[in-house]
Amino acid sequence: MCNLDCAFCPGTSRKAGFMDLAMFEKILNDVKPFSRFLFFHVMGEPLLHPEIDKFLDISDKYGFKVNITTNGTVIEEAKGKILGKPALRLVNFSLHILDEKEEKEADEYLKNVFAFIDDVKGTGTIVCLRLWNIEQKEKRKAARNEYVLNVIKRQFKLEADIEENPTDSNGIKIAENVYVNQATCFDWPDININDLSDKGFCLGLRDQAAILVDGTVVPCCLDSEGAMALGNINKKPFSEIIEGPRAKEIYKGFSERKAVEALCRKCGYRERFGLE
Repeated sequence: MCNLDCAFCPGTSRKAGFMDLAMFEKILNDVKPFSRFLFFHVMGEPLLHPEIDKFLDISDKYGFKVNITTNGTVIEEAKGKILGKPALRLVNFSLHILDEKEEKEADEYLKNVFAFIDDVKGTGTIVCLRLWNIEQKEKRKAARNEYVLNVIKRQFKLEADIEENPTDSNGIKIAENVYVNQATCFDWPDININDLSDKGFCLGLRDQAAILVDGTVVPCCLDSEGAMALGNINKKPFSEIIEGPRAKEIYKGFSERKAVEALCRKCGYRERFGLE
């Protein structure tokens, strides 16, 4: 579920919905041996979930730390449900949504983001302000980035400018547990476009896997349509799914610097790893 329709996001044709608590708890039981971290995203706005607070409580019960990626538009309404939750480790704000907002809207949006940062100060929660749209050709968007970076500079009383500097690192530290992370635009994988390359590497099934709202397990968070479905966690344990023939073939392929799946060959994000 999402409340926006952003130009940079491909969206999904899957039926929108909210995962229920029982299914979520089953997932945590299944994935506990494989990870300490959960990421709430994959084509939706997690802060819209009416039971986001209970999801965080259950995550803590099972010993997980949670990273939330949000467009930030409902942070003011939702923060009462997430503040003070022990499981909350990181909140990523996708500031590139401001490409499509007027300055007055942008100011109000940033005001709410900064208020949240003040609220979590001293709690250990990390906040990352993401601008993943560097090197935009459109002049208006480039100017908007400069404007946003200047607002951040003033808010945090930084002496030096924050220059546009895409990097694969965690970003620039601007305050305790607060970072600005910049990156270039990337082409979302689309099964209907020509292959970009069959060579390269990816962390799918190595550092991450994704579970969609209906329980479908896919290799990574960019498979928004479930094109590389490995199995369904409602029908088979996670441990068996990631040891299945398709999952093993994907893992083996990337170990040999080869993209075996059609969708992977069409993924621009994979090019960030730069491994031939």
